[in-house]
Amino acid sequence: MLARIWLPLLGLASFASAQNAALAAREKFTYSIEWRLITAGRLHLERLQAGASSQINFRMESAGLVSKLFKVADDYSANFNRDGCVESTTLVSEEGSRRRDTRIIFDGARHKASYVERDRNKNITLQSHEIDTQPCVRDVAGALFYLRTLNMEPGQSINVAVSDGKKSVVAKVEAQKREDVKTPEGVFHTIRYEAYLFDGVLYKRSAHLNIWLTDDRRKLPVQIRVRMQFAIGTISLLLEKHE
Repeated sequence: MLARIWLPLLGLASFASAQNAALAAREKFTYSIEWRLITAGRLHLERLQAGASSQINFRMESAGLVSKLFKVADDYSANFNRDGCVESTTLVSEEGSRRRDTRIIFDGARHKASYVERDRNKNITLQSHEIDTQPCVRDVAGALFYLRTLNMEPGQSINVAVSDGKKSVVAKVEAQKREDVKTPEGVFHTIRYEAYLFDGVLYKRSAHLNIWLTDDRRKLPVQIRVRMQFAIGTISLLLEKHE
């Protein structure tokens, strides 16, 4: 369950596209993860462009008090074709005593996604199924990072085909307003976006997902935030370092 909450936050830098020449062939991002005013963990992410294809790899680890109460270590990778359509994703998660592997293969020609989730402790398959998808879909991370290839002004919106292997939807992403965001790397002029993935769209849980991209050609994702109900609260990613 925890990985389902983290994932919309974790992958903003996961999609490489030739549409925006400002995107480097290789980028590294480090984010602090904050929850209830404490540092709950860190995310280390690398995006690679190799010819017409691209790949991202990231590792998210809990820290401090959160790690003592419930240790989390998640490794995620995704592969994309030249059009930015996701071809496969892998999530290896360790959350408390639970150890899971989740692998998804996307077949654009057949308009299908094959999902397999295994329990590594018991060495058993927990879920295995196939769903219908659009010919070209993005994983949650890739759909969000797609924003970096666009030039949207506040008030504009787009619809993106998104799948997590369990469900395939068309989700709205809206540019809302310009805001300044302070990070350990400095103050950035940004545009705030909202991705409508919760409230029964891709996830049943009620929440708001906002992304702040710098208002320049780089469109760096400097802040990502999920605001949930009071019992969970707000989870934020804040950019610490970009290479």
